Amino acid sequence: MSSRFPRSEKFEKGLATRRAVLGSEYVDKSLAQADDFGWPLQQLVTEYCWDEIWNRPGLDRRSRSILNLGMLAALDRQHELKIHIRGAINNGLTKDEIREALLQVLIYCGAPAAIDAFRTAKEVFAEMEQKA
Repeated sequence: MSSRFPRSEKFEKGLATRRAVLGSEYVDKSLAQADDFGWPLQQLVTEYCWDEIWNRPGLDRRSRSILNLGMLAALDRQHELKIHIRGAINNGLTKDEIREALLQVLIYCGAPAAIDAFRTAKEVFAEMEQKA
């Protein structure tokens, strides 16, 4: 990431949380790909999502991960779901807990959302096992 992009204290705090949840490799790649057009998005996501929301004291990271899994599955955001399944594991959720969250999606959001979410989770688990 070029030094031409501003990095506030909020950015640095959010960046630390973002890396802890999603992993440095993914985050660093996202930041490295940011250009003049995309940098404002990276800045807002890092400062407001990862600092303002993820660092609030009201919920722990495990709880926030469970919420994200349900919301992303319901919204059919498979790319983000894949990233946040890894984040959920980084935040201490087990495969069984992830399965239970996705079964909850089945009941409240429908079978198509849950089926796609299960498919995505299985892909992530297989990728993680290959890297291990």
